[in-house]
Amino acid sequence: MIEQVIGDNKMSVLKKLFGFDPEQHKVRTEIVAGVTTFLTMAYILAVNPGIFSALEPLGMPTNSVFTATALAAIVGTLVMAVYAKKPFGLAPGMGINAFFVFTVCLGMGYSWHFALTAVFVEGILFIILSLFKVRELIANAIPASLKAAIGAGIGLFIAFIGLHNCGIVVDDQSTLITLGDFGNPATLLSLIGLVICGALVVREVKGGLLWGILATALIGIPLGVTHLNGVVSTPPSVAPIFMKMEWSSIFTPDMFIVIFTFLFVDLFDTIGTVIGVSMKTGMVDKDGKVDGVGRMLMADAVATTTGAMLGTSTTTTYVESAAGVIVGGRTGLTAFVIACCFALSLFFSPLFLAIPAAATGPALIIVGVMMFYNVTDINWEDTSETIAAFVTMIMMPLSYSISDGIMLGIIVYVLMNVCTGKKGIQKISPTIWVLFVLFVLRYVQKSL
Repeated sequence: MIEQVIGDNKMSVLKKLFGFDPEQHKVRTEIVAGVTTFLTMAYILAVNPGIFSALEPLGMPTNSVFTATALAAIVGTLVMAVYAKKPFGLAPGMGINAFFVFTVCLGMGYSWHFALTAVFVEGILFIILSLFKVRELIANAIPASLKAAIGAGIGLFIAFIGLHNCGIVVDDQSTLITLGDFGNPATLLSLIGLVICGALVVREVKGGLLWGILATALIGIPLGVTHLNGVVSTPPSVAPIFMKMEWSSIFTPDMFIVIFTFLFVDLFDTIGTVIGVSMKTGMVDKDGKVDGVGRMLMADAVATTTGAMLGTSTTTTYVESAAGVIVGGRTGLTAFVIACCFALSLFFSPLFLAIPAAATGPALIIVGVMMFYNVTDINWEDTSETIAAFVTMIMMPLSYSISDGIMLGIIVYVLMNVCTGKKGIQKISPTIWVLFVLFVLRYVQKSL
């Protein structure tokens, strides 16, 4: 009787904190989902400091960026877990971090203090937009077929990232991409991992992707791909980059341009990820609106602001969260586990970073396949929608950008419906018209 009361109290706490319902969810599944997502995201702990290492000569310590990366992921994901109660992981975003370093700092010549200030202001603006439900309005205004296309397009994008990380497809000067060298130990390991992950998923093994990643990493040891360089290390101090803002430049035209770019990319990357993964899990109502989208977007906004204070670029919701969702993660408990893993990584970074891309890449490919199922929800009978949907899907991997896929898809959606006449024009909501104008202006500005 006492054990039952204790058990009931624990479930009550989980429900209150993370939206966990014992009648619908399982603790073990949520834990496995969280670890799986973390393993597919863990590369950011190595990649983000690597990108920021270009700023070390300018006084931004790379080791401090590692700590800031982990802390930003912890804070952002905890907000997602407790406030939004959704199974998404957050961390400094890829692409936007390169823009921070190579465009704003090294290309345009601004200090990293200037760039951090721009990210901080962007985060504040995001919080304001979220409070007034502007971001939620945009997310809900996207037509159903384009929402399905976003999910499928993200599937293609994730699969492409996985294929590239595995070395199955590589850069080629003549054809842009081509098949990699299957004799390369890392590529060979990834092929083995793809078979393992695929077999476990086909056989419906619980946590199949996680076990596939771990098994592949172990096989990589004798192949010389997985390298263990210790287990425990003390995290470097974040003090050299904490709250290092450049307030004197906050009202300059250049600051406005940089803030707007950060804002635009982060806005549609996040909306795309939230919509795409939510469509896959059924976290949408009968009208195709994403359940709890406002809270998810607010969590993302708070994470961006906190990340800037800690000393790193825009923190955003990760598309790799789909890996954990695929294995059954549905509540904030999954996100809490992701945050705990990032916390552990601060002290066990050598162990976590030993898992090679060749081990996580196969899981991303499998996730991409599962995400592509959303393509069946596109209205293939309406050509004005299918052309826009196709552009959305194909441009995500080809432009290496979720936001560009969404923007180009909406532009084409409006143009195709205008071409169909009065009936098509009536389908276009006022919000979509506003987005159309903004997107066209953005690409015009980029081409000048």
